[in-house]
Amino acid sequence: MDQQAIFLTILGMAGVTYLPRMLPALLFASRPLPPWLRRWLSVVPPAVLGALLAQSVLLRTGALDLSPGNPFLWGALLTGALTWRTRGFFGPVLAGLALVALWRWLF
Repeated sequence: MDQQAIFLTILGMAGVTYLPRMLPALLFASRPLPPWLRRWLSVVPPAVLGALLAQSVLLRTGALDLSPGNPFLWGALLTGALTWRTRGFFGPVLAGLALVALWRWLF
């Protein structure tokens, strides 16, 4: 593949990535969103994060692992409980990481 084709491919990929992010911002920048849409959009980041994390926490060996021996499940539960209680982010995440690290070191 020559340099021009590579450059055009990179430009095309950048456009395909950038346009879906920019178009909604341009369309809705000058008008207020309805309250129901703002409420719905407020739950999108936690839902996406939950979907991404669920697979790595619950599917450890390619199968569903809800056993008490799953340290990642315990770390996620601790992180979720601390986040709910403190409304913090870094402290609960560090506590969950510490629990998993300690578990792996002990067992």
